[in-house]
Amino acid sequence: MTDQGLPVIDLAPLAAGTQEGVAAVASEIGHAAREIGFFYVRNHGVEAALIERTFKAAHQLFSEPLDAKMALTRDFFKTNRGYVPMKGENLDPSKPSDLKEAFNIGLDLAPDDPRIVAGEPFRAVNQWPDLPGWKETLLSYFNEVWALGRRLHEAISVDLGVERDFFEDKLDAPMATLRLLHYPPQPSNAEAGQIGAGTHTDYGNITILLPDEVGGLEVQRRDGVWLKAPTIEGAFVCNIGDCLMRWTNDVYVSTPHRVVNSGSRERYSIAFFLDPNPEAEVACLPGCLREGEQAKYPAISGADYLKTRLDASYEPVRVARDLNS
Repeated sequence: MTDQGLPVIDLAPLAAGTQEGVAAVASEIGHAAREIGFFYVRNHGVEAALIERTFKAAHQLFSEPLDAKMALTRDFFKTNRGYVPMKGENLDPSKPSDLKEAFNIGLDLAPDDPRIVAGEPFRAVNQWPDLPGWKETLLSYFNEVWALGRRLHEAISVDLGVERDFFEDKLDAPMATLRLLHYPPQPSNAEAGQIGAGTHTDYGNITILLPDEVGGLEVQRRDGVWLKAPTIEGAFVCNIGDCLMRWTNDVYVSTPHRVVNSGSRERYSIAFFLDPNPEAEVACLPGCLREGEQAKYPAISGADYLKTRLDASYEPVRVARDLNS
């Protein structure tokens, strides 16, 4: 294990919008995306007060009685919305279930939204706990980090040699997931190989993570060495997901990572997974092919790709639940 740092990228030049500033940030993100797939961002524009309220909301939810939380699990495997109980997910199928609980929301749609009525993939109604102001806080945070994700994709587009707004119409109604996470301290009676979050890569385009001060995130370099990724105050941790890696023909790397909460404190984090629109075509970008090289993957819709990944993650837990029901 090493504490060698991940890149820290200042987004102020991107926000300023000058050609030179955007190019500089694009170059930094592009380098990090090719080499390690992880980087921190600061001067990101998300207000500290909103971050504080969102962490408070996470503490409120996970402090609720189990039966109140379990009431928010309705059709989770179909919708990817609501509560995931402790050990309810298995990110590394070769290991025991993860020692964490979680709560997911997505794009907020009304029950009579045409996309819901039509049964479009990964369109669902969010579930909300009965906590004053809770919904408003989560939706405010969702919208802010969604905007941040689109800004990051502007820099990514510049780095990849496509139009700066290339991803805008592919991320304007995304299958994004905002996930609150709670990890207990590692118990003495944990099964062999059981940790907070098993080794995995993320599924979408980019993840924007906000861990608390407890830490525990670990990132695996290409040579197999695990790096600690400590919390940096005022900074998000970002990483490239499998979908963007596929879009770039593996030019960008989606890096394995895990969470090990080895201390005596509970750990909380807030993760925003930015997946593209369901209908977006994920196909190799022309600038990501060397002369004479073929695309490694066929074109696929964003929804079909996400389905293959979520099915693999939840299937072991779903089978165990059905066998014990």
